[in-house]
Amino acid sequence: MLYMTKNHHGGDVYGRSMALDFSANVNPLGTPQSVLDAVRDVLPQMHRYPDPYCRELVQAIARHENVPPAFILCGSGAAELIYAYCQAVRPRRAVEPAPTFSEYSLALGQTGCTVTRWSLRQENQFDLGHDFTDFVRRTHPDVVFLCTPNNPTGRLVPPQVLSELAELCRRQGIRLFVDECFLDLTEHGRSLTGLLAENPGLFILKAFTKSYGMAGVRLGYGLSADAGLLHSMSQAVQPWNVSSLAQVAGVAALRDQAFLQRTRQVIAAERPWLTAALRGLGFQVCDSHANYLLFHGPQGLHTALLDRGIAIRSCCDYYGLGPGWYRVAVRLHEENEALAAALAGAVGRK
Repeated sequence: MLYMTKNHHGGDVYGRSMALDFSANVNPLGTPQSVLDAVRDVLPQMHRYPDPYCRELVQAIARHENVPPAFILCGSGAAELIYAYCQAVRPRRAVEPAPTFSEYSLALGQTGCTVTRWSLRQENQFDLGHDFTDFVRRTHPDVVFLCTPNNPTGRLVPPQVLSELAELCRRQGIRLFVDECFLDLTEHGRSLTGLLAENPGLFILKAFTKSYGMAGVRLGYGLSADAGLLHSMSQAVQPWNVSSLAQVAGVAALRDQAFLQRTRQVIAAERPWLTAALRGLGFQVCDSHANYLLFHGPQGLHTALLDRGIAIRSCCDYYGLGPGWYRVAVRLHEENEALAAALAGAVGRK
């Protein structure tokens, strides 16, 4: 648990009563019923230790990702794997775009790593371009951290940039960490799993948190052809880090691909609606490929909405952003309407 430490993320709705949570980018449909049923059925087995090798879950992930089981390491959420990766690699110099997910630099900071940031520009929709590859070539770090779609911008890294960067890193012996935790909720996202076998320096991060509405379960996995890396990462966490409930939930979730398809349909319909609603209120909105939107508006919006029982994510603590930047999840239509109405009231619009 956090102890005398600031929470850097959304989803903290426990300190006060919240009617709607737009601060966490979880699946708007919630958790699949099949997952809830599977967890309920395994409750009588809670007296047993979980499988320390996650055998059934690893086999299910291998089938889902079309990779060998030896390429898979499961963890208690994506965050645990980020920290385990940094402890295992212990790079001296790392490169990441800005803004991006804050946990990379926090984990790297624990190893004494120097983080160099490549600033993404608002006028370019915060997109990552070929100039980033040139920057990596010049700086030659030990590791590059990427998130696609990026958090908090929601922008996919263009496929040609991903391919170019992966090839550069392979040739120059630079490790490449790619966070694909939101990729399954996009319509046109491209995974790099097909490059794992030929590029042992590539590590791909995945999670059940967002795609299957399982944030409270804590379940993620990493993919890599570098067995030595995965072994070192496993040594950085305790042996029963993935609970029995999480393992059963993950297996059940991977069997329910129709759930993901329904989710993508909801997001594809609601994201443009919410984008238009935010722009109609005069906010600057970044076009998103994901299930969340980054926008700029008056300072203090997140505080004003808390008084209305609605949580949104203030992005003032992201490198490259600042006060007035916010991120909201794309949720069901009635919830999105409630958010738009609350925002209109907060800025004095009818």
